[in-house]
Amino acid sequence: MAKKAVTFGEIMMRLNPFGYLRFVQSNAFEATYAGGEANVAVSLANYGVDAAFVSKVPAHEIGQCAVNELRHYGVDTKWMVRGGDRLGIYFCEKGASQRASKVIYDRAASAIALAKPEDFDWDAIFEGVDWFHWTGITPALGGALPEICLEACKKAREKGITVSCDLNFRKKLWTSEQAGETMGKLLPYVDVCIANEEDAKDVFGIEAEGTDINSGKLNHEGYISVARQLAKRFGCKKVAITLRGSISATDNDWAGMLYSADTDSACFSTTYRVHIVDRVGGGDSFGGGLIYSLLSGYDDQKAIDFAVAASCLKHSIEHDFNLMSVAEVAALAAGNASGRVQR
Repeated sequence: MAKKAVTFGEIMMRLNPFGYLRFVQSNAFEATYAGGEANVAVSLANYGVDAAFVSKVPAHEIGQCAVNELRHYGVDTKWMVRGGDRLGIYFCEKGASQRASKVIYDRAASAIALAKPEDFDWDAIFEGVDWFHWTGITPALGGALPEICLEACKKAREKGITVSCDLNFRKKLWTSEQAGETMGKLLPYVDVCIANEEDAKDVFGIEAEGTDINSGKLNHEGYISVARQLAKRFGCKKVAITLRGSISATDNDWAGMLYSADTDSACFSTTYRVHIVDRVGGGDSFGGGLIYSLLSGYDDQKAIDFAVAASCLKHSIEHDFNLMSVAEVAALAAGNASGRVQR
């Protein structure tokens, strides 16, 4: 029987200029659909996991477009509630070379941001489920969402479901102080915590010593310390950290670490030099790869190798969804990084 996973969050319309045009150059925008937890659900569905996405979208045609997009990739949408007036939007300008990418949100008062606890029957949603995933973006949207996330986490813990959370701090949505207070109440229910170079510092003040993310200098011992502190403070069983060395907007070094609290040990992946087509959704593709690996019973080294390889490949794909197969990810994780034509 296939493993079952549920993710919870917002799905938005993504509007981006074509190619590498700047916002101010554009008189047309390409429309796709995306969101942190929706991106993870698509990855899991591509890997053969029975993945459901829980959210709230408007009952009109634009809301249905978002639902249809998820269905197209095999995601179960039966728990997506209809209501509210608008689907959130974000605008994405792709950077290149030394020009950074830019994201502008237009998501205030979206359907999910106005959701109520009674919109979601977690007992029914979690029936037969093995894994529950959410990110720090969801409670950051405000309203009742911190309460809804806590209710979901408590119900998942009650049912013995593994819970993962990507901290995903977004300074355009809330302050570090707000994030620390809310996430500090939610993290004790999280088994697997996912973070990047900056999240632990921005949300909880936990910083990796001897690391400069802007220069690309990364200190492995510092990240083990960060993971150990997160695990001790909140009781997380595993902590995964993505390690991005930013050379430019176009070229990054990309790796990851997986720490296990029970053995107080960490595994590091291969480091890939990535030439970026589209980096948005890169962290979500890492999360999807990690969840698939752990659901599949991979040991820590194999799990982090798969997750980082999955995310490495996502950087080569336009838009947010990672559309790679298990076989393609496994081939890269095994060392086939030449990019030669497959005939």
